[in-house]
Amino acid sequence: MDRHRIPRTKELEFGGVLGTAVLIFLMPATVFCLLLTCRTEQASLFNLPLPLPSLRSLWNPQDFAVVLAWIGLQAVLSVLPMGKLTEGIALRDKSRLQYRINGSHAMGLSALLVGAGLAAGLRLSYIYDHFLQLAFSASLVAFGLSVLLYLKALLAPETALAPGGNSGNPIYDFFMGHELNPRLGGFDLKFFCELRPGLLGWALINMAMLVKETELRGSPSLAMILVNAFQLLYVVDAFWHEEAVLTTMDITHDGFGFMLAFGDLAWVPFLYSLQAYFLVTHPQQLSLPMAGGIILLNGMGYSIFRSANSQKNTFRRNPANPNVAGLRTIPTATGRRLLVSGWWGFVRHPNYLGDLIMAFAWSLPCGLTHILPYFYILYFTALLVHREARDERQCLRKYGLAWQEYCRRVPYRIFPYLY
Repeated sequence: MDRHRIPRTKELEFGGVLGTAVLIFLMPATVFCLLLTCRTEQASLFNLPLPLPSLRSLWNPQDFAVVLAWIGLQAVLSVLPMGKLTEGIALRDKSRLQYRINGSHAMGLSALLVGAGLAAGLRLSYIYDHFLQLAFSASLVAFGLSVLLYLKALLAPETALAPGGNSGNPIYDFFMGHELNPRLGGFDLKFFCELRPGLLGWALINMAMLVKETELRGSPSLAMILVNAFQLLYVVDAFWHEEAVLTTMDITHDGFGFMLAFGDLAWVPFLYSLQAYFLVTHPQQLSLPMAGGIILLNGMGYSIFRSANSQKNTFRRNPANPNVAGLRTIPTATGRRLLVSGWWGFVRHPNYLGDLIMAFAWSLPCGLTHILPYFYILYFTALLVHREARDERQCLRKYGLAWQEYCRRVPYRIFPYLY
């Protein structure tokens, strides 16, 4: 027997075959439900605007071309010989894939191209005016890519399959991703989609909402400026630390299927920008003291998020680094050590705690009269609690008694003294 062969997936997640089948339809439905509701005067999740738009009204060849052009541009920028080449973690067969780390360069070039377009008369508020059509086109691209990924995986060797998407059931494997690292030559499809089109698209959409608000009211509101600034900081941080993505569960464990493809190409850019989209039709007045408090809250969240992640990544790269050499650790049977002091001795997932604090700060500029702009933090809390549970199961299998000792010494998972 090939010792590198990926065993069948036996523990099915997300409710198994039935749950993933529902999610394939529920995820797009959620996107369009929220976007449609956001534009109504009530913006109430309990009053879905009727009648619903027809598929014909959502399909626009020009908007489909815009989405493809954006993805194509980011694909071209991702393969340019700039930045550095780095290796991912060791695969099951001990090989390591190479990745081009040039996200910051691509972000800068994208900004220059958008700026040149604006100088040439590009009307960025077009994104707001065609938001539903663009979201529909992105969803079609995600569905199409997911089908191609599944068909490609059927031709891949068994050693290339994902440990979490190898159940043998086509619906489940289509959703979870059947192949771990699908590539076209040296172009890694999952790594590219993880950040490039979606996160940069999110920042571009936010800017388009700011431009639209300026067209409607003469100047952008303080609330809109804060939302843009906070979320742009998050995007810039992601690209500045792009190499750290190579150690995340998405890259190391999850296959590339509908869950990640739709999440990267449609869910992230069109729902993470929900606060900015909301503010265009539901303007909010922020006092300077309130704005100052929100800025401090976001700063605290970002500080926890960045400090915790930097501490973890520094320790993984070089445990002898003076910045982490003094931290207490627990030895494991794998030869690796678990941090049990610093941020990782405070709670088991301090980066998630910082993420959630930031998410709350992003929503507060939208006021307290509607729950809709708080969808992000509600969804993100559920996502991170579920993700944390997946992390726990994997760490227990990997580290055994050492992980049990870590959990004994660090009892709280995300929220100190609560959870």
